[in-house]
Amino acid sequence: MASYVALLRAINVGGSGTLPMAELKAICVATGLARVRTYIASGNVVFESAQPVATIKAAIEARLHADAGKPIGVTLRSAAEMAAVLAGNPFGEAPPNRCFAVFLDEPPPADALEGARGRVDEELRLGRREIYVRCPTGIGRSKLRIPAAQAGTARNMNTVAKLAELAAAYG
Repeated sequence: MASYVALLRAINVGGSGTLPMAELKAICVATGLARVRTYIASGNVVFESAQPVATIKAAIEARLHADAGKPIGVTLRSAAEMAAVLAGNPFGEAPPNRCFAVFLDEPPPADALEGARGRVDEELRLGRREIYVRCPTGIGRSKLRIPAAQAGTARNMNTVAKLAELAAAYG
């Protein structure tokens, strides 16, 4: 069995996108995932499975849609891929709470950063299936909008590091 991280889109601790983590864990267990563990209330799940990635993604999304009554996007990364995202952070010298990765299902287009709007002091770089962003004045203050990132979900580097650690421990 391989270990994975599932990142849910638009799930957070407040507002209309809330999903109790106990409920999320139960959904994942019901889809046949093993050793399911959630991490902070923002839609992060670490688990093991022998199923193909596409099967896992489809099963989680179908179950979430049935339970929540609306589609909830899920992006998956293997333990090795999550470690590579962390290692590939081009802003490694910056505080991890001021940097984040936007996780995408597909590689971002080469011109993905050209459409960015609201940019003040943010720095952006393309990754394999991520867009890395550094916000020197803080993520909460940023007005940055990246159209190519709309289908993705973002996590700060503290969260990426913890998820990489948890997924690696399953191996």
